[in-house]
Amino acid sequence: MSFSPQLIALGEYLAGEFDNREQAIAEPIWYVHLRLWQRPVNLFPEDSITLFAEQANIVNLDQPYRQRIIRLRHGSDFDASLEVQYYMPQDPGALKGAGHNPDLLNTLTPDQLDLLPGCILTVNPETLAPNHYKFAATQLPETCCSFTYLGNSVQVSLGFEATAVEFHSYDKGIDSTTGKATWGAILGPYRYTKREQY
Repeated sequence: MSFSPQLIALGEYLAGEFDNREQAIAEPIWYVHLRLWQRPVNLFPEDSITLFAEQANIVNLDQPYRQRIIRLRHGSDFDASLEVQYYMPQDPGALKGAGHNPDLLNTLTPDQLDLLPGCILTVNPETLAPNHYKFAATQLPETCCSFTYLGNSVQVSLGFEATAVEFHSYDKGIDSTTGKATWGAILGPYRYTKREQY
């Protein structure tokens, strides 16, 4: 299957090593200094561009967390829409550190992943110049991204914006009882700058 220029650009923009150093220095009370890895993986190559993502506090780079798989593909209307589907590794611990050590991803297969049905985003590309885009990804209306992790029920609100050099994460943990955000981009997005292209 051929991919649209927008899907290829989205994959390139998301792939890389990022951190939010400037934001963390400017607002240390509200934003932890994080490193984010988003590595291409050879999963679902027939119709998708797929990434492995994890992050770590800059002071504990040997303790990365939030391992996830991000599948980028065309929506049902090939010409107009892109979508992002999230998956969770069945054994996140086995992939811990794969952002920094991608060899850990070599044996990963689709049957080692759990599909997260409500964790899907619609992506709107805005053309800034020929072959240069700004992507905004938002959750579908009336969907709930929830799953079980380490025996606990987890609900998250997902979203991002991406350009060739920046990645803004709107991900937040949600208290399923109150509906209020408990962690993440509570006061606005985590503003990552790309430090290395993968």
